[in-house]
Amino acid sequence: MNAIQETNFQFPGQTAFYRGKVRDVYSFPDKLVMIASDRISAFDVVLPRPIPFKGQVLNQTASYFLRATADIVPNWLLDVPDPNVSIGLKCEPYAVEMVVRGYLAGHAWREYRDGKRMLCGVALPDGLRENDRLPTPIITPSTKAHEGHDEDISRDEILSRGIVSEGEYGQLETYALALFARGTAMAAERGLILVDTKYEFGNLDGKVYLIDEVHTPDSSRYFYADTYAQKQQAGEAQKQLSKEFVREWLIANGFQGKTDQQIPTMSDEWVNQITTRYIELFETVTGQSFQPADASDPLARIEANIIEAIN
Repeated sequence: MNAIQETNFQFPGQTAFYRGKVRDVYSFPDKLVMIASDRISAFDVVLPRPIPFKGQVLNQTASYFLRATADIVPNWLLDVPDPNVSIGLKCEPYAVEMVVRGYLAGHAWREYRDGKRMLCGVALPDGLRENDRLPTPIITPSTKAHEGHDEDISRDEILSRGIVSEGEYGQLETYALALFARGTAMAAERGLILVDTKYEFGNLDGKVYLIDEVHTPDSSRYFYADTYAQKQQAGEAQKQLSKEFVREWLIANGFQGKTDQQIPTMSDEWVNQITTRYIELFETVTGQSFQPADASDPLARIEANIIEAIN
């Protein structure tokens, strides 16, 4: 299979290009063309091998949830001309990610396990175990880094540093919690628990828009609801749908993104397993059957579909 490692197109009217960890972004005067590649990142590092169909899963999951939440907050999405491509409004991104957590898992658990009881200015009670439900969903923002690691930051720091105005930040909080509530309800319909997720917002003509991806395996963590209570009571690892299994594999193989560490070799079998898990997530969260795109020449397909769309 021809996985998409990167794109290097030149489109008529294109004004800029930016390569993120996973997406290749082509700018036009009033629009962005965002291509979800098959790159996979963990610990803010792009891993050496692309994952077939991962970009399609990401793009189609994001568009599904953007459409399902458009009544809560306006979003950037205008068109999905290809399974790997979204075209949308060009907004000015806020330099923070709004991370919403309903359970103590992943990064938050690792911080808590190491003794922290204050996370991004939010106090956490003693006595919690990994994957316990929090008394109420909390927002733990992070700075949006163009390169390197995103960093935890508190609401007070965001306001004192003038990263976002108080009025706008209040709006971002309201939107983030409303989106999390909708995501939680949609997950429950599919037999899942939305554990945590992140939202990114932008501004266009003084109006806040939801941008980038929503409730995808790269931005979210899900548990299976039917086994949650039993596994939690027994102190067992939760069955989950997220990218966390990739992080766990890396940790088990001595890699957490630190400069002196080497990324472990990814075998064909492991790469195929990641593809399977991503497809499972798409089908489970959306209730739709995954239809693999034509992978015989994905770059030619993507380029042709974008040119047709922008013309």
